Amino acid sequence: MQTFTFTCGDINGIGPEICLKTFNKILPKKSYRVVLFCPANVFIDTCQIVNPGFEFVITKSWSDVKKSEFPLTVFDIGKANVTVGKPTKTSGKFSFKSIKLAHKSITDGISSAMITAPISKTSFKLAGIKYPGHTELLADLSKTKKFVMTFLSEEFITALVSIHVPVKNVSSKITQKSILDTIEVVQNSLKKDFNIAEPKLSILGLNPHAGEEGQIGTEEIKTIQPAIKKVKSKNIYGPFSADAYFGNKLYKNYDATIGMYHDQVLIPFKMINFEEGVNYTAGLPIVRTSPDHGTAFDIAGQNRASSSSMFSAFRWAQKIVKNRNANTG
Repeated sequence: MQTFTFTCGDINGIGPEICLKTFNKILPKKSYRVVLFCPANVFIDTCQIVNPGFEFVITKSWSDVKKSEFPLTVFDIGKANVTVGKPTKTSGKFSFKSIKLAHKSITDGISSAMITAPISKTSFKLAGIKYPGHTELLADLSKTKKFVMTFLSEEFITALVSIHVPVKNVSSKITQKSILDTIEVVQNSLKKDFNIAEPKLSILGLNPHAGEEGQIGTEEIKTIQPAIKKVKSKNIYGPFSADAYFGNKLYKNYDATIGMYHDQVLIPFKMINFEEGVNYTAGLPIVRTSPDHGTAFDIAGQNRASSSSMFSAFRWAQKIVKNRNANTG
């Protein structure tokens, strides 16, 4: 029976709530085991909001996690003071600890994949944690140099050349190397993780109208086009003007769309897939997915949060694990 690990996310947000709601969907089937890294008091309080329809055990023992036969094993990561709806130093500390232990559960062979609940960059900063998000943290823990923030849905898959970068700094991050590295990681992931033998990729331009032949910026001519020409594969197309590309739904013609910066692809992606979209870190030796939304502090503790994206993150993790196992023999 496969085991999947979940993190609690920011304990002052909706993370614990959407975890329990997802468990209510998947655990009654008794086809999987789940490990949740979460403060026990937070889990118990959340059970007052979301009634658990499954058996569980709470432990502080790593050996119990390894041998537990309960559908859900909650690993207690310490007592936490909760301030519902606000980012705090405490919530940053516990979300960070949850991620590190979840990663360890995979490297120790306990779990097949990790599904991470939303974290707060503000909470991380308050706790003195230097990482801007899951992607960079997990890449560091996995000692991975080439990785790509990727978003998954049944409608389309999209990936980013730059990640959490202020718009004024994006252009400096768009180099031939960063584009080629992104293409390489996405191509390999599509083959290994999604069983697409010959991936067909589209590349978006950086500037309006993809630069209009250099009249609205030269990055397309000087950087993006030369990078595309260097790729040996013939299945790389672009650069496309982003507005016309999404307006005409051209993403339907490609296995993945590579954008230059965060909002360029995340705005259309979330408009189309907000309830079902999933964040995936391509290029890691481990499988990690998460919902494509944030902590939703404004509705925390109110039993109003939808678990649709979290449930989708679990389903995508299942698919990727299955494909990786098949492709690695």
